Amino acid sequence: MINSKKDIEKFINDRNFKKIFILCGKKSFINSGAEIFFKNLIKNKEVKFFYKNSELPIFEELINIIKDIKNFKPNLILAVGGGAVIDYAKIANVVDLRPDLADLIVNYSYPFKQKYSQLAVIPTTAGSGAEVTSNAVVYLDGIKHSFESELLIPDNFFLIPEFLISAPSEIKASSGFDAIAQALESLISKKSNDQSVEYASKSLKISIKSYISFLNDPNLKNAAEMSIASNLAGRAISISKTTAPHAVSYPFTSLFNVSHGHAVSLFFESFFKFNHDNQNKSETSFNLNKRFSLIFNLFKTQNINDFNSKISIIKKKAKLEGNLTKLNINIEKSSDKIIKGINLLRLGNNPVKIDGDDIFKIILKKNI
Repeated sequence: MINSKKDIEKFINDRNFKKIFILCGKKSFINSGAEIFFKNLIKNKEVKFFYKNSELPIFEELINIIKDIKNFKPNLILAVGGGAVIDYAKIANVVDLRPDLADLIVNYSYPFKQKYSQLAVIPTTAGSGAEVTSNAVVYLDGIKHSFESELLIPDNFFLIPEFLISAPSEIKASSGFDAIAQALESLISKKSNDQSVEYASKSLKISIKSYISFLNDPNLKNAAEMSIASNLAGRAISISKTTAPHAVSYPFTSLFNVSHGHAVSLFFESFFKFNHDNQNKSETSFNLNKRFSLIFNLFKTQNINDFNSKISIIKKKAKLEGNLTKLNINIEKSSDKIIKGINLLRLGNNPVKIDGDDIFKIILKKNI
């Protein structure tokens, strides 16, 4: 599953791509070492770069990317970056510019037809697994919306551990927790099946062992392991989708600038305890109690309290701040905006029905 730079060289040279559109984040492209590598590789190609500006994938920048792609007419789109870069590329490759695009996004009703170009992605973070998922997100007026289609899955991806090592520690921590959360949420999602359970379980066996060592002493071995864990978590959620912790995380990113995986971590234990303690209201087709037993076994814990304690320790070791005051978050003051920003599509996958009142009680507890 892990690739080398030679794999990318072979792919680009063998296919003889003439025009390549490279979408990337400027800092990550330079810091990862990708810039030096690609400048040597694409000397004889016609290339256009688009450096994203927004931390989040936002509608306005997406429009500019689509325009540039249509004007340049590439036969390969190459996305080199984190989840936001890859999501931009995935969406821009299947969406046309049209007057009603914003409305179609808000109503989750875009009529997907075909890909514009071949798309290859190279992650510079180990977290979202966006290189294998059939969904992508974009923020419109500060609210996160999802696209879902098999057409969004990239044609090719390359996992290059060297490109992960130099990422800032906060990005490594946030991305890595996102991979752990995705795998855990996948295991209890209403849409999970035997295949997603296998992917999620394999992902967790790796990330539990490698996440903290990757943060404390990043090297090619643990970078490769976290790449694989992220990829497997992505495969799992592409089937099952995520649940309440992800659904509720988005407004904390858009309103308070808390990075995605960090935002997912804020109330993670509380939502897992809610689901565990309300198993009698489970809407799953599988035995939810058995899934929790699987999770406890993977984490070598006995019960939900032991499990939550272990998650809290992992977050502490990763330096993911959980104190809302220190993060300048006041739940009561911003409650309306927070509830409005919650992704209802993801909330619908939660194994136990959960409404706005439940969510408010859970997140308010953290503020007290």
